[in-house]
Amino acid sequence: MTAATLLIEIGVEELPPKAMRTLADAFAEGVTSALSEAGLALGATTRYATPRRLAVAIAEVAAATDPVAVEKAGPTLAIAYDAAGQPTKAAEGFARSLGTTVDALEHEDSDKGERLVYRATEPGKPIATLVQPAVDQAIKRLPIPKLMRWGDSEAAFVRPVHWVVALHGSEIVPLSVFEQSADRQTFGHRFHHPDAVELACAEDYAQALNDAWVVVDPDVRRQRIVEQVKQAAADFGGQALIDDGLVEEVTALVEWPVGIAGRFDERFLVLPREVLISTLQEHQRYFPIENEAGELLAGFITVANIESRDVAQVIAGNERVVRPRLSDALFFWDQDRRQGLAHHIDGLARVTFQQSLGSLADKSARIAKAGERLVEPTGASASAVKRAAALAKADLLTEMVGEFPDLQGLMGFYYAEADGEPTEVALAIAEQYAPARAGADIAGTPAGRALALADRLDTLSGIFAIGRRPSGDKDPFGLRRAALGVLRTVIEAGIVLDLRAELAAALANQPVNAEPDTLDSLWMFHMERLRGYYADQGIGPDRFEALANLGITDLVDFDRRIRALDTFGRESSAQTVCGAHKRIRNILRRNADEVEGRAFDTAALIEPTERDLATAYAAQRDVVVEAMDSKNPTEALTALAALAAPLDGFFDQAMVMADDPSLRQNRLALLSLLDELCRQVADISCLSLEQSD
Repeated sequence: MTAATLLIEIGVEELPPKAMRTLADAFAEGVTSALSEAGLALGATTRYATPRRLAVAIAEVAAATDPVAVEKAGPTLAIAYDAAGQPTKAAEGFARSLGTTVDALEHEDSDKGERLVYRATEPGKPIATLVQPAVDQAIKRLPIPKLMRWGDSEAAFVRPVHWVVALHGSEIVPLSVFEQSADRQTFGHRFHHPDAVELACAEDYAQALNDAWVVVDPDVRRQRIVEQVKQAAADFGGQALIDDGLVEEVTALVEWPVGIAGRFDERFLVLPREVLISTLQEHQRYFPIENEAGELLAGFITVANIESRDVAQVIAGNERVVRPRLSDALFFWDQDRRQGLAHHIDGLARVTFQQSLGSLADKSARIAKAGERLVEPTGASASAVKRAAALAKADLLTEMVGEFPDLQGLMGFYYAEADGEPTEVALAIAEQYAPARAGADIAGTPAGRALALADRLDTLSGIFAIGRRPSGDKDPFGLRRAALGVLRTVIEAGIVLDLRAELAAALANQPVNAEPDTLDSLWMFHMERLRGYYADQGIGPDRFEALANLGITDLVDFDRRIRALDTFGRESSAQTVCGAHKRIRNILRRNADEVEGRAFDTAALIEPTERDLATAYAAQRDVVVEAMDSKNPTEALTALAALAAPLDGFFDQAMVMADDPSLRQNRLALLSLLDELCRQVADISCLSLEQSD
């Protein structure tokens, strides 16, 4: 049999929507990798997935692995035959282990004398023997969120398995998955085509299922959903708000997508935009619709999994489902506004933030105290920060946030605004959780930045103080995200402050006594996040290391230096200076005893190259100092680059470790001054010496 497409399909009950894509990718990759490792020649891989199946099709799969030439050396003839020329047990054992006879073995010269040798061509392994172990291995490695058992079987999988297909071209390949034996029968749409679909060959798979009302390729299905949602929204008279996460989830819920528009009562449009979107999108998996002005319309798009003959009934059903949701939201909105946001402040004392750290009222008080320290560096209004801190957590006790937890902060903004609170206070409440996720914007107002920083600093220091810092993949309080939010806010808003001092103040403000090393651990935790922050921007770890040990606690200064350093490290002049600084650091480290307490004496210089270096140092020292004082590390690094030529000449012509102790110590003292000058900007000895193109 020649090369043909290999199809493996596992039919299941409805997969968890958020896991379908990951499982499909992992299954396809697992089967392909296992077959490739087994030596089978493969073509392009296509993974398929719907709510009811995981499948992979691999083109141009050989019918068997290639034959393999085998050669194995045996015992020498002196050992293989006795004095009478008869095979010994050693020769017979060697032949028996290979499934042959001594007479069939060849003789070959070797450095130990003539010996027996086995040469043969082992036939390739047929695909029929390779698919089962490949699929077993792929299934074993699937990232299944939660295993299920079904019936009386001991089998455990993501969902019960109902059918299996395994075809190589037109031939069924032996395969059993959780007691289901493979054949050529798959199944189409549960309602439009419930009967089995007989596959003549693997190449027919996608088209045969499409004829059976199943779009089996998730990428094609996703694109069809987007197109249908857009068209349905246009027919409604607006444009759909298409969230990628929702599209992905809907893709994992339907096999034959049909976009349908529905309506709701216009009285619900008084609700805040975010409430409507959360109700439609998060709770109902509907796509909201807006007009050209960006205002929400009283409609939605749902994606059905059936092409109904009575579309009006489907629309009516969806409208019936969404109406009570919106009615509840409107009730919560009216109820919460009648009470007012400040009404809930007293209730914060009855809600525990964390057992050892007190209530939400306690946390709010700590946030207010931390906020006071942040007023000046953020440029915020002290009264706005104080009021925002008092109200910040109040919306957690509202009916709306109780039903829609993802709207915390935002509802506080709307309720504060409705209560007549200053705009600066309302915006700060909304921005306290910014950035809410990776890549999201930081808080945009001074008071919002102060509140966001104060909240995160309190959470980070409190959880570290009680010894609940993240470990491995476990981070129940989201401290990694919180630390990154602190770093991004400080750096991207250009807030000049001593972050380590703010962490220390937040620790001191906690109701528990932290271990002595807590501040160091908390600081290193932030530094690790900072390393990742720059790595994500393509700034190498050597740039980070050049600054990490200098004790810089002003992250605006740190950011300014690392960006200047990243540019400097690519310049040709940097290569000599960085290499020389590395050499200086090594020399000083090895001769620390002679350096300590030794003052540099210009009059003691005797070699022209050391005089040149001392002169260059004196000329550039003030430039570097003034540049750093004026927060211009780029200019300071340019001044250090001017030392490249004299450093090169010094190390080429002068002997640092001269026999004369006085001369040696003076040269070491000069190198110590150069080291200190470099480290006023960065430890440039850490920079990679690989010159960029």
